[in-house]
Amino acid sequence: MTHPLEQLRALALRDIAAAPDEKSLEAVRVQYIGRNGRISLWSEQMKTLGKEEKPVVGKLLNEVRAAVTAALDQQAANLASRKESEALAHLDITLPGTPLETGSLHPLTQMLERAINVFRRMGFALAEGPDIETEWHCFDALNTPAEHPARNEQDTFYLPDGRLLRTHTSTVQVRTMQSAPPPVRVIGPGAAYRRDEVDATHSAQFHQIEGLYVDENVSVADLKGALEFFMHELFGPETAVRFRPHYFPFTEPSFEIDVKSKALKGGEQWIEVAGSGMVHPAVFEEVNKARGDTAYDPAKWTGYAFGLGVDRLAMILFDIPDIRLFAQNDLRFLKQFP
Repeated sequence: MTHPLEQLRALALRDIAAAPDEKSLEAVRVQYIGRNGRISLWSEQMKTLGKEEKPVVGKLLNEVRAAVTAALDQQAANLASRKESEALAHLDITLPGTPLETGSLHPLTQMLERAINVFRRMGFALAEGPDIETEWHCFDALNTPAEHPARNEQDTFYLPDGRLLRTHTSTVQVRTMQSAPPPVRVIGPGAAYRRDEVDATHSAQFHQIEGLYVDENVSVADLKGALEFFMHELFGPETAVRFRPHYFPFTEPSFEIDVKSKALKGGEQWIEVAGSGMVHPAVFEEVNKARGDTAYDPAKWTGYAFGLGVDRLAMILFDIPDIRLFAQNDLRFLKQFP
């Protein structure tokens, strides 16, 4: 006489083979070997069997469960294979495939890497700082008076807790001096934020590379030599570089930097590209207060600082007419920079 478990196995295998899709197959699995399935319930009945019958039925139960599980796996594989075949049935393998497009770096990234490589060759290390800053790091430590226009809410993005989105990456210079004694030679590339009306030459977010070099006997000649070398490497050896006196609260003396090169659009005309100057002694004194020492004694140490607009450099070098193109993700624009 056939044991009920053997009959149950035959029924399960029949239902598994007849399952037309994955949903139906899952229903069969639950019916037979789910927690309350027909085969699973036999495990509960084992405790009611006699000592002689229990090992026989237990062995048969394991065989049935193994057979049903194997059949479920096989049918699942068959259904998946059938589904894949149906999906490919209408595929014309003689048609050309979809070409893979080769990506490239964003022009701002290319400009940034190019500039960083030049400064690294001059011995500058990379330094980083947060985009969200305190007023002290952004203004007070940089000798910026309370009435300075840059501190106005119309020019700066302030947060409810009094912090702000940094208006320049000079904050990286301050944090570097806080954490390390002189001499230091670093550049701080990164984003900066200002409440500018967005147009062809202005954006609320832009990118800068700020540089700082502090050592004994650093002079304007060192500043001039470093930035002239950078401009020649960037725009070509025939580039003319001009330093114009200017005013910045954190440097004294201060200079705007212009370049003129036949390699650039417009040819022989001066283009403003950067600001620079010798670090103001008041900046050293403010850093010393924060450090609680006199590590940056202005009587012993001097230094220069500069700031370059990466977006502006890229616009000049790549002849880009509108700064908004950098953020529009237009492939027609980006594909021009392989």
